[in-house]
Amino acid sequence: MSDVFPSAPSSPAVTRLERDAVPAEIVDQLRAGAIVAPPEVGIIDLLGPGEGAITCFQGLLTSDIEKPGDGAFVYGALLTPKGMLVVDGWAARLGSRVRFTVPVEGRERALTVLQRSVPPRLARSSDRTEDTAVLRIAGAHAVAVMGAAGFPVPHGSNRVLEGSVSGIALEVARSSDVAPFVFQVTVAADHLAAMQRRLVDAGAHASTPEALELARILAGWPRLASEVDEKTIPQEVRFDEIGGVSYTKGCYTGQETVSRLHFRGHANRHLRGLLFETDPPATPASGWSAVTHEERDVGRVTSVAWLPDGGGSVLGRWIGLAIVRREVPPGAIVRAAGREARVVELPFDAPRVAPA
Repeated sequence: MSDVFPSAPSSPAVTRLERDAVPAEIVDQLRAGAIVAPPEVGIIDLLGPGEGAITCFQGLLTSDIEKPGDGAFVYGALLTPKGMLVVDGWAARLGSRVRFTVPVEGRERALTVLQRSVPPRLARSSDRTEDTAVLRIAGAHAVAVMGAAGFPVPHGSNRVLEGSVSGIALEVARSSDVAPFVFQVTVAADHLAAMQRRLVDAGAHASTPEALELARILAGWPRLASEVDEKTIPQEVRFDEIGGVSYTKGCYTGQETVSRLHFRGHANRHLRGLLFETDPPATPASGWSAVTHEERDVGRVTSVAWLPDGGGSVLGRWIGLAIVRREVPPGAIVRAAGREARVVELPFDAPRVAPA
């Protein structure tokens, strides 16, 4: 890989949510309520004179942050020159600043790319992870809870705005309709607990990062160091479906590979869902990630979770995500992590995490 752009983790680990990781009431809240939890993220600001930060970030991100204008909130990734994923995240554009919220595993990687790729005369990056904090709100009633708590709410998807609650400055971003959360609230770290209490008092269920992980898996959303390895390209992990790449914006690092695959070919492997057999509901084997179909190695398990019994078509069973070869069709029975499982399309036919 390039010396300028670090590669993704070479030995990704399977994300596992065991039976006691997420209580059944959390699933109920995702279906008919709201949860609030602090994700495990890093926060990086890129700030420069004029449009310097916007222009520089536009030349790196797979999504378009220029065309939506001020107040854009988009999901995308930074790539190597060969089109491999380095780090993904949510980019918020406010004025002359871009704030990039990334998985905690990708904080150093994002900083490295920005510091090596962005000329200091145009923009400078700063790590805000220690003094700034994030809450994410998911569930069918997320909008109602935000309103009851008195939080400012963007009127449309993929937007961010600045505001205040009880004199506390904050940013509220609204994600896309297919994202695993509905709102992202960014606030000074000292005020995180107060903001979470306010949302709980308004009807949200206080939860943990594990609950957000379950929502991510249900939504079929990739995670750095699990779904993404050092050779992953965006189309393999559903970037087309989840709005993580633009094919109409100008040039960005890695665009040639991504565009060529989109217009002239197809990905040889895809992110799919796994429904493990329920009789008996045996745990998929820890440390065993192979996926085989008709005695052939066709991929690897990337995430596994116990979905508690809370009602619905697939609840009370083990589910998972896997990167599998494209010739394995939805509906196929495979052996994954030592257990029989059915390959399914994503997102899962399970609780909606976005507003109804």
